[in-house]
Amino acid sequence: MKRAQPAPGASLANARRVLAIEAAAITALAERLGAEFESAVELITSTSGKVVVTGMGKSGHVCRKIAATLASTGTPALFLHAAEALHGDLGMLERKDLVLAISNSGETAEILDLIPVLKRMSLPLVALTGRRDSTLGRAAEVVLDVSVAEEACPLGLAPTASTTATLALGDALAVALLERRGFCREDFAALHPAGALGRKLLRVADLMHTGEAVPAVTTETPMRDTLLEITSKRLGVTAVVDRAGRLAGVITDGDLRRALGRGGDILGRAAAQVMSARPKTIDAEELAAKAVAVMEQHAITSLFILDAAGRPAGVIHLHDLLRAGVV
Repeated sequence: MKRAQPAPGASLANARRVLAIEAAAITALAERLGAEFESAVELITSTSGKVVVTGMGKSGHVCRKIAATLASTGTPALFLHAAEALHGDLGMLERKDLVLAISNSGETAEILDLIPVLKRMSLPLVALTGRRDSTLGRAAEVVLDVSVAEEACPLGLAPTASTTATLALGDALAVALLERRGFCREDFAALHPAGALGRKLLRVADLMHTGEAVPAVTTETPMRDTLLEITSKRLGVTAVVDRAGRLAGVITDGDLRRALGRGGDILGRAAAQVMSARPKTIDAEELAAKAVAVMEQHAITSLFILDAAGRPAGVIHLHDLLRAGVV
């Protein structure tokens, strides 16, 4: 039997219908949130262990995302496949953990099979379900209602609006917990070192050379030895320090070219006669992006970092910032 062809624009109309149904589900969820949500946040915050998020099927996929979002925003979390839990993965659970179980019906068999184990281990249980009076709902310390008026699927079979509402509530939980814990941009960057934000929030201290890797000579050091220091440290620069070890100046490749241009025996001079005085420096706690800005402003390629006494404690080069993706 040949199927009738959809009318022009039918797909667009269907897409808008789906989005309207899912948006309405989230709006309704927001309007009915109440004290139970606060209780869930309090319970999770007071947990000394991790949040174990468990579910099956489409709910299981939502669980993975919620667990990942929690973990990346300061709440230790992992996903536990409800069926695999019954075949050895229960070892992921510790007595200090909390379980966040997701089942729209509240009657998912694999989830219900876990409940006796959770009770025996005295693990707090938070349920995200579309039925408060379900077996899962009755077993949980806190129930968050994720019921929806209708699914976007015209057959009413494929989880659509219900999974969207559950996912959105998981995000709401993660953000509420983030704010409760005082989680900040620097914390987020520490958990996302390979991400764009992580690179933006790198500090100078994260990238600078320290210890023996810092090139340094004294004001009296002959230029012959100074050149060896610059060459061996491979940064195209050296610090020049006074007798107290304080930074007095720097010698860069540019300083060497300018000294050669003035003529005379450069190798017979002392470092103090070639150095640039009053060099630009930066604090170790500054963002690496600030180091880039200072280098660009002054057309230089390196900055020294000083300790409280004014002695070179580190050096950062433009190449370090390039390698880290800051530039």
